[in-house]
Amino acid sequence: MTNYQVDNRQWWVQRWLELLDSYRFKKRLERARSYAREGHVLSIEFENAQVLATVQGSEVEPYQVSLTLDPFSDEDWHYVIATLAEKAIYSAQLLAGQMPESIEKVFIKNGLNLFPFNLSDIRSRCSCPDKANPCKHIGAIYYQLADRFSEDPFVIFQLRGRTKSQILAELRQFRSQSTLSPIEETKNIEERIRAITSDLPPLENTNQSTKKDKLSKLSKDEILIKIETFWQYDEPLDSSLIVITLPTNQKDILELLGTLPLPYEEAQEVKQSLQQIYQTVSQKALMVALGQED
Repeated sequence: MTNYQVDNRQWWVQRWLELLDSYRFKKRLERARSYAREGHVLSIEFENAQVLATVQGSEVEPYQVSLTLDPFSDEDWHYVIATLAEKAIYSAQLLAGQMPESIEKVFIKNGLNLFPFNLSDIRSRCSCPDKANPCKHIGAIYYQLADRFSEDPFVIFQLRGRTKSQILAELRQFRSQSTLSPIEETKNIEERIRAITSDLPPLENTNQSTKKDKLSKLSKDEILIKIETFWQYDEPLDSSLIVITLPTNQKDILELLGTLPLPYEEAQEVKQSLQQIYQTVSQKALMVALGQED
């Protein structure tokens, strides 16, 4: 079942399909949807930012379809990726196959629109004799692209002139240009907190609101974090609050990660080895949690 048939489709896929919903010739769209669903789209390839596709119509020879958006300039992408690099959550969500809900604000901040406003913003051509645009062959490509967007949100970026590998490489480059390491940044934050609070008497002898006023001078990202002890917790846990259960979906970590990017035989060997390791680790973790092993 294709994603455009599902009600709870991702928001970015919905945005793309809304372009078609605004098209007034609904019967033509029904035929386009049938073409996409019944396998008439023989191929879809990218040539830089342009989509090139073949669609089997009523003739023996398939029709040639092309589709493009206005690509952003290198300068535009430079500023967009610099903005994306400011928050690691953008990279994390994109790598997880999710389009961040606030991604459009990043483009708008830089004077751009990621999604087209209407069908007239998309340039498309088909070699069929139908003069209408979109014809059912072009419409079928719209629906097929919705599936591509669902599987990989980077496809919409490619229509704007940047591939997945280019975006990730530039994000890594921007993030690696940070002048301070996380530990150095933490030390700077600690020093600033000490500078703000150094003239305050001990908390038990101080009006707490005064101290809060002082600390409010810190930005929301400047939180006191000690990297070395972040995951340590030395206080005893109430045993009644600890509940150990098996995963409800009965899937282990390897199943959740999906297919390994290796030749089949090598992937099977690696998977078997990792399964043994994960089983051993899980058993030891359970023993520690139950207090039966240090």
